[in-house]
Amino acid sequence: MSNFSAVDYQMMARAIQLAQRGRFTTAPNPKVGCVITQQGRIVGEGFHYRAGQPHAEVHALRMAKEHARGATAYVTLEPCSHYGRTPPCAEGLIQAGVTKVICAMQDPNPQVSGRGIAMLREAGIEVEVGLLEADAKALNPAFIKRMQTGMPYVQLKLAASLDGQTALANGESQWITSAQARQDVQVYRAQAGAVLSTSQTVIADNASLAVRWSELPADVQQQYPHAELRQPTRVILDRQHQLHQSLALYATTSPIIRVAEQDAELCVPLNEHQQLDLRDTLASLAEQYQINHLWVEAGPTLAKSLLEQQLVDELIIYLAPKIMGSDGRGLLGALGFTHMDQALGLVIQDCRMVGPDLRLTATLTSTQ
Repeated sequence: MSNFSAVDYQMMARAIQLAQRGRFTTAPNPKVGCVITQQGRIVGEGFHYRAGQPHAEVHALRMAKEHARGATAYVTLEPCSHYGRTPPCAEGLIQAGVTKVICAMQDPNPQVSGRGIAMLREAGIEVEVGLLEADAKALNPAFIKRMQTGMPYVQLKLAASLDGQTALANGESQWITSAQARQDVQVYRAQAGAVLSTSQTVIADNASLAVRWSELPADVQQQYPHAELRQPTRVILDRQHQLHQSLALYATTSPIIRVAEQDAELCVPLNEHQQLDLRDTLASLAEQYQINHLWVEAGPTLAKSLLEQQLVDELIIYLAPKIMGSDGRGLLGALGFTHMDQALGLVIQDCRMVGPDLRLTATLTSTQ
């Protein structure tokens, strides 16, 4: 690996910081930041805000103007080399007269990876790759997963009392967790490309599964005015065709993808258990709708199925400081295990308080 200087690290760290500003808006595109420098001084910077709008490099070059000639560009992701809704950024850097480009990582798309770098080098531009690569990958785990596997990154949200109950015996469940935890969920929804649930859950809760701008943190509201809020697509498993227009789900204009065996926006086959094939559903969402990041809010049946089929990348578990008793309704229902080695093992990645509740971020040990 090249010997990057302290200034190189500083500038790439700034580019990564810039890229984060697109976390609520860029889907299905990746979050990308760019910094352009002359002799260690920033002359241009930018980030990708929304699909179809200028990429990070374009914003940085516009700010740098003539100062881009002979400059060094720091980019969190390999500059694109193809014509899409915008021209290739590699070509823009070449035309601007940049003499050196440092990329944090190559494009994870195997059909594109390396082509932007090759285009720059063929034009005589010095290119180095790998500066703060782990940090750059952490910006876009969902985009990277879809590019490499054809599957979305799945986050499963669960909420329960401290003794693992999601509802009382009579079905009452509002509210187990605090208002702060429910606001925290809004932030996760806002970052996702789509929210997955079932018609049973949607109808029972009359859930909109939309982002409520008023419940987002003040700093997020400041950065993203209500008019610019990108609502996630709602994906509803509706095998029995129970959804109807009077539901709150239809009060928000963001797309709704109904999933059923037939007569739906997304038709998928049944599996051997005569249930909608979840793996096929996720693969189709990735391929047909470019869904990188899927946030799941549903009842125990879907949650259990996703976990059993090892389709979950990350669990977000809210535990409320309440005891509801074993006569309540459990987090996942019966799993039918007879030996301890069958139990689903988790690796706790993060643990923090959200209001009075505890939020655990975990992954399955089998997916490590």
